[in-house]
Amino acid sequence: MEYTQLTSGILVRRYKRFLADVRLASGEEVVAHCPNTGSMRAVNVPGCRVWLSPSHNPARKLAWTWEWIELPMPGAEPALVSVHTGRANAWVEEALSAGCIAELAGYTTLKREAKVEGARLDFRLTEARQTTHVEVKQVTLREDDGHGYFPDSVSERGRRHLESLAARVALGERAVLLFCVAHTGIDTVAPAAHLDPGYAETLRRVAAQGVEVLAYGVSVTRNTAGVPCQAMLTRRLPVDLARQPPNV
Repeated sequence: MEYTQLTSGILVRRYKRFLADVRLASGEEVVAHCPNTGSMRAVNVPGCRVWLSPSHNPARKLAWTWEWIELPMPGAEPALVSVHTGRANAWVEEALSAGCIAELAGYTTLKREAKVEGARLDFRLTEARQTTHVEVKQVTLREDDGHGYFPDSVSERGRRHLESLAARVALGERAVLLFCVAHTGIDTVAPAAHLDPGYAETLRRVAAQGVEVLAYGVSVTRNTAGVPCQAMLTRRLPVDLARQPPNV
């Protein structure tokens, strides 16, 4: 995915879920659209550098969209984290089409938003003798223990998606939960039992029933001026379903 004309600023605050005040380098303070309905735990950090994309639609009320935030990392360069949840499926589709996800290579057709009984799953991949359903979840939560976790708050919808994947396995199909890790400082993923014990319990159960769990992380390229200009899924990451979360 290519990013053009990103502009940097400093996050002042996020509020009303969809709005963020950002101070540009010029000193001007603008209101940007925040395309993330979640809690943004450990990602909504005022004072950090953010990157905004411009809108060229004259009918749109907000001229800017919040794309990335840079978060400090102990002893390392700041991590880039995507706050735009709408990017995850696009990254996954690009990676699938390019054959970058080895476990999901070799399909002949891809259908987005595939309807199944009681739900819609993000992708249906078909090949000669197998149908594979894939549900994508974006991971941005990195706790102080250095590990990535999902979800960042209670997610009943996410738990229902797990049940839908398990139902496909029971019908003889293949089902995959794919964690799209949109945080360059996350190298492992685990269920966030400290935030949503019900989701963690369900994830472990459906994995035992045959739902496959994968994680791929985003890599970001900057141009010569240091501006993020390209992002793609390239990093195969381990998933630790048995990991005990931090006591927070």
